[in-house]
Amino acid sequence: MTTLSQPVTNGSPALDRLLAIMARLRDPQQGCEWDLAQDFATIAPYTIEEAYEVADAIARGDMAALREELGDLLLQVVFHSRMAQEAGLFRFDDVAAAIADKMEARHPHIFGGEDDEGQSREERWENRKAAERAAKGEQSAMDGVALALPALMRAEKLQKRAARVGFDWPDLAGPAAKVIEELDELAAAQSEAHKLEEAGDLLFAAVNAVRANGIAPEDALARANAKFERRFRAMEALAGGQFATLDLDRQEALWQAVKASERGETADISQA
Repeated sequence: MTTLSQPVTNGSPALDRLLAIMARLRDPQQGCEWDLAQDFATIAPYTIEEAYEVADAIARGDMAALREELGDLLLQVVFHSRMAQEAGLFRFDDVAAAIADKMEARHPHIFGGEDDEGQSREERWENRKAAERAAKGEQSAMDGVALALPALMRAEKLQKRAARVGFDWPDLAGPAAKVIEELDELAAAQSEAHKLEEAGDLLFAAVNAVRANGIAPEDALARANAKFERRFRAMEALAGGQFATLDLDRQEALWQAVKASERGETADISQA
């Protein structure tokens, strides 16, 4: 194990420079007060934020921003690795080696000389991951679904895990009926605690219904968010900065006008 005083070098001047910068920032005598005060838990939110900023740059098609955001994300890996090295746990090299080993193990038909058994990429990937979980002593189909995932994504992953062991609706009618059932139960809920529970059940059922249609719920909701924002901004523009002063009927008229415009139609907004 490399000690705190032994620098890690990787043959890449840029990467070695970044590792050296982090080592200096964490130096007990000459480092940065803020960097020295951090631990895994305090840095974790920044790691998540940087991953989202990478995704945002990709969504916007901004390659200059993507290069910058990937650097910010790499810094998070370097930061965590440096703290682990200081604790005598592992180094950056160990992180890189572990993921390299994992990728080779999950692609034996490419790196290991095994025959391609005709499975889909997803089947091969999930089978390998299941074997890895079993090797770690995990027994439940629910094991290994990260708690820190956004709730929508975690719901989908939990449902997929259940489906892989046969616990899933056989058709589209079941998930659709479940959504209606949960809507009714939310409407009937009396206490705040009961409403919270039923609201969660409704959202979970909606994820299941979307997933049953072969659609990624996260992608679907992202598109819905973008559509709503686009239409709302268009309404504000039509209202000439007076949108908040309009009553709901006039706002609804603008909403319908925007929708008609997107369909290439015209709408009478004189009442708005």
